[in-house]
Parts: sequence; structure tokens; C-alpha cells
Amino acid sequence: MSVTNSKQPSTYPNFLVVLELLKPITWFPPMWAFACGVISSGVSVMENLDLLILGIIVAGPVVCGMSQAANDWCDRHVDTINEPNRPIPSGRMPENWGLKIALGMTVLAIVLGWQLGVWGFIATIIAALAAWAYSIEPIRLKKSGIWGPGLVGLCYEGIPWFTGAAVMLQAFPDVKIILVAIAYAVGAHGIMTLNDFKALKGDKALGINSLPVQLGPEKAAKIACYVMAAPQIGVITLLYAWGLPIFSIFVLLLLIGQIVAMRRLLSDPEKFAPWYNSTGVLMFVSGMMVCALGLSQAFAQ
Repeated sequence: MSVTNSKQPSTYPNFLVVLELLKPITWFPPMWAFACGVISSGVSVMENLDLLILGIIVAGPVVCGMSQAANDWCDRHVDTINEPNRPIPSGRMPENWGLKIALGMTVLAIVLGWQLGVWGFIATIIAALAAWAYSIEPIRLKKSGIWGPGLVGLCYEGIPWFTGAAVMLQAFPDVKIILVAIAYAVGAHGIMTLNDFKALKGDKALGINSLPVQLGPEKAAKIACYVMAAPQIGVITLLYAWGLPIFSIFVLLLLIGQIVAMRRLLSDPEKFAPWYNSTGVLMFVSGMMVCALGLSQAFAQ
């Protein structure tokens, strides 16, 4: 009598697979933007370190992680074309667990957001709703090459920046902070458009009308560059007008560096979009912190 191994695969995903679902590499933008908001408020960071740490956790691992889980569950069909090795299409995570994790983390986000005060709580709810609106049918704003990247840019840069300042101040932030947060959220629209290049094949097949799908890689890349650069020109102008010329010059130099990188990007957008995301985008986010430090100094005067 022969004995065979009849062990069945686990119905529970392991920790590493869950971590892969949550895409930790995507947590950085909202965490960074929240930190920029905290610093731009002019309030002492060391005296409010607990709020800073909690806010970074909510913005990154919790809300952004939740958005990635929701997006992967809603994208499980398109990912069989674009990224078949992702946890759900590869079968390493049971499909229903993607939804369970996304829903559970939505509740966790709201609970933790309450600890950030009224403005942090409101911002957390808005971000959670936006994450679901981006991915889930029938809303699925990611189908639009305009609204999809715009919503992601708002949630990655604008809302976290606003929230960081509002949590520190426990009040509605100064209009200077609002203007800068909006500017960088608009600029992030271009970054998200470049991010769509990696899903070009699957988006075409399933009718997701990203700008690269609608306009082609060359035109979409040009628009992305304009959208990234124009708000930064506005920030440079505002910093100078607010009596912060040194910070204005630093942001200008970082923008010039991005423009140099953009020239290479535009020579072959499909090839160099990932390269630009590790060079030009780094200069973009560095400019955010320069701007935050400038605002902090302005409020301290």
C-alpha cells in the first residue's frame, strides 16, 4: 500500500505575501507628504512626535497599504495580463482574502484616524473613500486618464500634506500651506501618468483609458512632464513672493535637474519611465521638503 502526500495548500496567505499585496514601496509618497505637512506647519516636531509617528503610520502602511490591497483585489483580472505574478492572480493569496484585508484595513484606518483629531479623522475618511472610488466598480476612476491620476496625486501628496499641517495645528492650515499642497498634488498627476506606462498592455485590453492608452506613450509623456513642471514653477514664484528667495532658488535648481532628466525620458518614454521615477521623481519630492522647510521658517518669523 503506497502512501501519498495529500497535504492541501493553506487557505491563509503568509505574512510575506500579505506584505507584497500592500506594496510597501508605495507607502513613501504619502508618508513623505505628511511629514512635509508637519514641518510646514511651523509647530515643534519634537513636542508632537507621537502625532508625527501615528500620522506617518496612518498615511503609509494603513491607508496607502489598504488602497493597494483594494486596488489589487479590484484589478485581479487585469493583473493576469499586466502582472500575473502578483499575489492574487498567481494564486499565492486566495482571492477573497484580498477583499478581507482591504476592508479590515479600511476600518483600522478610520479607528487610527480618530486619534489624530477632527481634521486628521476627516482626512482619513476622505482618503479611504477615494481609495475605493479609484478602484472599485462601477465608479473605478482609474479608467480615466484624467480623474484617475488626479485622485492618486491628491491622495499621495495633497491630502497627506494638508493632514500633517492640520494635525499639528489642530486647525485648518494657513492658505500658503493649502496652495503648496495643491501644487504638488497637481504635479503628482504627471508622476502617476508615467506610472501607467507599466500597465499599458493590460489597460488597452481591458478598456482602462489611461493617458498612455488614449494618446500614445510620446504624447502622454510630454503632458506628464508639463503637468509635473508647471506647478513647481508656481511654487517657485510663491516662495519668492513670500520672502523666501533661498528656498525658491533651491526648488528652481531641483526643477532644472528634472527638466534635464525629462529630456532623456522623452527620447523613449516606455523605456525610460521607470528610470525617471527613480531620478526625476526624487528631485520632485526633495523640492517638497525644501518648500516645507521654507514655510516653517516663514511661520516662525
